[in-house]
Amino acid sequence: MKEEITCCVTSCERPLDQTYWENQYVSETTGWDLGKPSPPLQDIIDELLDKNLRILIPGCGNAYEAEYLLEKGFSDVTLIDISPTLVSDLQEKFKENKQIKVVLGDFFAHEGEYDLILEQTFFCALPPSMRQKYVWKMHQLLSPTGKIKGLLFNRFFEKQGPPFGGDQATYEALFSNAFEIKKLDMCQNSISTRANTEFSIIFAKKNNISVSFYEFQGITCNGCMTTVSEKFSENEGVQQVSMSSDFGSVLIVSEKEVPLATLQSQIAYDSKYKIIVLS
Repeated sequence: MKEEITCCVTSCERPLDQTYWENQYVSETTGWDLGKPSPPLQDIIDELLDKNLRILIPGCGNAYEAEYLLEKGFSDVTLIDISPTLVSDLQEKFKENKQIKVVLGDFFAHEGEYDLILEQTFFCALPPSMRQKYVWKMHQLLSPTGKIKGLLFNRFFEKQGPPFGGDQATYEALFSNAFEIKKLDMCQNSISTRANTEFSIIFAKKNNISVSFYEFQGITCNGCMTTVSEKFSENEGVQQVSMSSDFGSVLIVSEKEVPLATLQSQIAYDSKYKIIVLS
């Protein structure tokens, strides 16, 4: 039986932009906030031995993890969040602590190199259409020996998020080509309301591969997405082609970068299709 083609003319995801997150902090509608670092994250931090690690916490929220890192003697921690009110409060809070740098900005426009990126509630706050971009940006920001450590949900949510969830198969399919999955285990000491719903993760950056991310225009259905993905997968050395859920971007993991001209030629059969490198 031929696979049914489902078209998507408009995105049903509401914009989770700076205005959205600013409103959450201004109105104090931060139901995810525990008022302290979660026990599994404390365990992850307790296992870190090198106090000079360059650490990034994206979507840092109220940054309880940064306070805990400070208590433990870490000397190079960067926090980034998109909410001006939150960042202003954090800058005031940590103004006497040179070990903590607080940045107002878009994580996906951030530049730097880090030995560790601490994942706490950032991935689950992103629309699922941005997950391919997350993989690319994490790989870009990590040092050659860098790792992602933290927590991911082991559940899906009935209501439209955030938060947005996932499961082991989701994460393995998304991350395993760009990262070595060293740990993806159920947390044993989550708070009661999150019991049996959190994975503790360690993803180590792979350095012998190319991770490329492109914007894509023109696809409107699953059938077209499958066709384009198959064409890109035919290129020598390609290990993963992952199109975003809104068809607006594509992640390509390969042994070496596929020339843009090659990708463009493979979609030239349809004049609506455009693939664009992020500047």
